[in-house]
Amino acid sequence: MPSLPEPLLELIAVLNKLPGIGPRSAERIALHLVQTDPAFAQRLSQSVLEARQRIRECSLCGGLTERDPCRICDDPHRDTSLICVVERAVDILAIEKAGSFRGRYHVLGGRISPTNAVGPEDLRIADLEKRLASEPVKEVVLALGSDVEGDATSFYLAKRLASGVRVTRIAHGLPAGAGLDFADEVTLSRALEGRREIQ
Repeated sequence: MPSLPEPLLELIAVLNKLPGIGPRSAERIALHLVQTDPAFAQRLSQSVLEARQRIRECSLCGGLTERDPCRICDDPHRDTSLICVVERAVDILAIEKAGSFRGRYHVLGGRISPTNAVGPEDLRIADLEKRLASEPVKEVVLALGSDVEGDATSFYLAKRLASGVRVTRIAHGLPAGAGLDFADEVTLSRALEGRREIQ
């Protein structure tokens, strides 16, 4: 089989670095892009550059925004007494899609990970403490992953923020539509611990 031209190989290599894009998907996308209408390829490249230039982090919560502060932080209808702490800015999008949280957010920018040399000082914990000191916050909801590093970060934050504010953590359990036979032991254990009365 003849080898692909160098520019196409470079495009495949770049696309392969995107999350969720494996080698075969990168190849299919690259082949599509080089055979598509040049106007579409131009529009795509312009959109990527423009989004990269215009999108930045909100100075208050750390979420992705075009304006500062972001729309969530600037929304007067949001509950200022409730802050949901997430690991990454994209986690805000997932929670917002659920449509059940009406407070504000705080992006940590990662999680404590000694194996990756990430300590508490590398995260936006000091910024969170400043917000708690200056805003009328009553509850901090920790919405971090349920792996070892997420648990360690949640435990650390709960201890560090314990005075003056209620610290809670989102429940972990079974996804909607999943059967018990597909759940691991940790998930089942947490689902049982997070049980609540049927109303």
